Amino acid sequence: MGARKKISAEKRKEALKTMYFAKLQNVPTSPRKMRLVADMIRGMEVNRALGVLKFSSKEASARVEKLLRSAIANWEQKNERKAEDGELFVTKIYVDGGATLKRMRPAPQGRGYRIRKRSNHVTLFVDSKNTNDKI
Repeated sequence: MGARKKISAEKRKEALKTMYFAKLQNVPTSPRKMRLVADMIRGMEVNRALGVLKFSSKEASARVEKLLRSAIANWEQKNERKAEDGELFVTKIYVDGGATLKRMRPAPQGRGYRIRKRSNHVTLFVDSKNTNDKI
C-alpha cells in the first residue's frame, strides 16, 4: 500500500471511531424490499423507530430492528452510559446490493428461466441530536 493510501485509510479509521453504527451483511432479501423498511425509520427517534419496526408486517423489519438494537448498544458502549429517551436518532441508513445467486428454473419446451436470488447489506448510523447540529 502506498503512503498516500495508507494516510487516507488511517483518516477513515479515525473518523469511524467517532461514529456509532452497525452493519448487517448478506441478508437474503432483495434490496428493494429492505429499502422500503429503511425508508420508514430514516431520521426517526430511536425508541419510536423500534416501535414502528416491531409492529410492521414486513419480514425485513425484524432484521432491521435487531440491527438498530445493535447500533444503540454500540453507542452506549462507546459513550459508557445508557441512552435516554429522545436522545438518539437514526441519522443515516442505507441499503446496498449484495451478491446475487443465479439459478435456473425448468421452463416449457426445454428452456430454462433464470432466477436471481438477491441479497443486500444494510448500514445504520445512530447519533444524539446535539452532535447532529455540529455537522
